[in-house]
Amino acid sequence: MSRKKKKQYQTQQTTPLCRPKVEEIVVAQVTDKYSEYPSNGLTPVKLAEIFREADSGDVLRQMELFEELEEKDPHLFSQLQTRKNAVTGLDFEIIPFDSDDSRDKEIAEFVESQLGGLENIEDIMIDLLDAIGKGFAVSEIMWGYDEGHVVVEDIRSRHQKRFFWDSLDDSFKVRTEAAPEGILLPDSKFIVHRYKARSGHPSRAGVLRVVAWMYLFKNYDLKDWVAFAEVYGMPLRLGKYQPGASEDDKLALMQALIQIGADAAGIIPDGTTIDFITTEKASSTDLYERLARYCDEQISKAILGQTLTSDSGGGSYAQSKTHNEVRHDLTVADCKALASTLRRDLIRPLVIFNFGEDKRIPYLRFDCEESGDLEQTANILGTLIKEVGLKVPTSYIYKKFSIPKPEGDEEIAAPAAPPMGLPFKADTPAQLVLKGEQQADHGTQERIDRMADAAVKQGAGVFKKAFAPVLKLVEKAESLEQLREMMEDDKAVAELYASMDVSEAEELLQKVMLYADLEGRVNGQ
Repeated sequence: MSRKKKKQYQTQQTTPLCRPKVEEIVVAQVTDKYSEYPSNGLTPVKLAEIFREADSGDVLRQMELFEELEEKDPHLFSQLQTRKNAVTGLDFEIIPFDSDDSRDKEIAEFVESQLGGLENIEDIMIDLLDAIGKGFAVSEIMWGYDEGHVVVEDIRSRHQKRFFWDSLDDSFKVRTEAAPEGILLPDSKFIVHRYKARSGHPSRAGVLRVVAWMYLFKNYDLKDWVAFAEVYGMPLRLGKYQPGASEDDKLALMQALIQIGADAAGIIPDGTTIDFITTEKASSTDLYERLARYCDEQISKAILGQTLTSDSGGGSYAQSKTHNEVRHDLTVADCKALASTLRRDLIRPLVIFNFGEDKRIPYLRFDCEESGDLEQTANILGTLIKEVGLKVPTSYIYKKFSIPKPEGDEEIAAPAAPPMGLPFKADTPAQLVLKGEQQADHGTQERIDRMADAAVKQGAGVFKKAFAPVLKLVEKAESLEQLREMMEDDKAVAELYASMDVSEAEELLQKVMLYADLEGRVNGQ
């Protein structure tokens, strides 16, 4: 979206019920960034307890756990970022409810100017798309006034652990500094984006709810793998001392073994020996790696719906294309869900505050079509326009392909000038000469004669029309002497010349000269 100059809009005076709540409800606190770190000592029993708390409406520990999962697992973090960036990297536009209605167009322009004025619009979308992993995400709208208009000054993300579902009536509430017991969310004040990965309560809808188990198993696997690498990463050092060795000698030997392992150097008493014992545990190493890779693949499936575009591995081009289509389908779904949320919680109140409750709400659309889809669309449009005669407005084509309309005297791209038509119709001998070259190799003179004959036939009427005033003058003259006298009159000649229409004759001569030049170039004359 490009920023536009301020424009005067005819807004409707808002009633007290239609005025925004401008004061900040959820004030950011320092404690928001702190966590109890529920992933420390995470076990299946502890994980199940956290999930049961969330099912009862208290999602605090679940949200803190999900936050840790993203911090501790690089693979999980990268998959979620890929999912989010697929949406935030797209352009979007505000579409009027009715493109033919001037009032709807004005409302859409106002909304577009408001969203375009938000410098951190991408960050706002990233915060809302956090719902993909956690099930929901909430941002608070900071309303303000500017030149008689209700405007969006800022949109601030609020941590999910501030919110909960009341166990009595299942109402969605927020804990504030003034009301730690929780209050209902005021109307038109918050953007609540929910991601519904599956049916059920919103606290269970995020993909991290599924991924958490894979994270737990992978965490166990990595701990054992690290312990295995620490034990078998270097050979076992076995020291031998002679019978009767003193305790000091034994202590010196043990210290030497430790130093050799850590520093690759050490000293031992004379008469003692050190043996290095190696073990082959390749099968165990592969087992740990296979389990970790399996967990990563399951995480990729849960977040991106496939594995070939995210995990290394074999696969044919057809399989990769299919998997990419799956990921694209998720991107389209995320775009539609986010657009619906912004239209409901941001655009709708913005329109109501400025234009009244009876106005139609514009749409927000992301440009999530791939280049291949656009190429196919272009071919279909070309067929419908040329062969079917379908009337397609240019505004639709501009929007469909995200092409800005030229403004003013702005330089525009234009197709190459089509070749000048041949001087003669398709059924003339001259044209037949070109088409018949492959069948019969006529000589240059013969082709010239054919062109001359065609020119005479086509040019007869042209020259007769051009010289019609001259012929009338000749008919008026009773003798050659009278005609000569008439032609010596400069004023009469000027009037005669002005009455002659030679445009068609000039065009014919230009075509003849062009064709003669082409004939010479082709045949090396």
